[in-house]
Amino acid sequence: MTAKKTASETGAAAKNSAGFTDEERAAMKDHAEELKKERRRGKRATKADGERDVLEKIAEMDGTDRVLAEGLHAIITEHAPELTPKTWYGMPAYARDGKVVCFFQSAQKFKARYASFGFNDEAALDDGEMWPTAFALKEITPAVEKQITELVKRSVG
Repeated sequence: MTAKKTASETGAAAKNSAGFTDEERAAMKDHAEELKKERRRGKRATKADGERDVLEKIAEMDGTDRVLAEGLHAIITEHAPELTPKTWYGMPAYARDGKVVCFFQSAQKFKARYASFGFNDEAALDDGEMWPTAFALKEITPAVEKQITELVKRSVG
């Protein structure tokens, strides 16, 4: 009879003792800093503050992630100006009344095969009994831009 091996013995994804990867822990730290920054700004916070934060995060990205984030930012700010740019777990996000509607997640940050563009439950995308809320994103072609534009417009109602 052989003993079962632990996740670390089998070479499963490197996780620390708390069960989170280093990337997940970094994202949580980013989010804690974002919350502190929001509290410091308080009522004097402006949409420009959030946009500056998002553009700074995008500028830190490399290669394809940066191109995708810049493209999404342009589409969202043009077609859903009512959304406020903000960072969310260290990534660009767009909120209504402080609640994130949609977000970009770079491939680089989580060492993933592709970046993703997702929507939270604040997005008005309900369609029957099941609908997608996140999309793998490798390139913004004219067809993809059209899809993103339609989703963003729908998401804000």
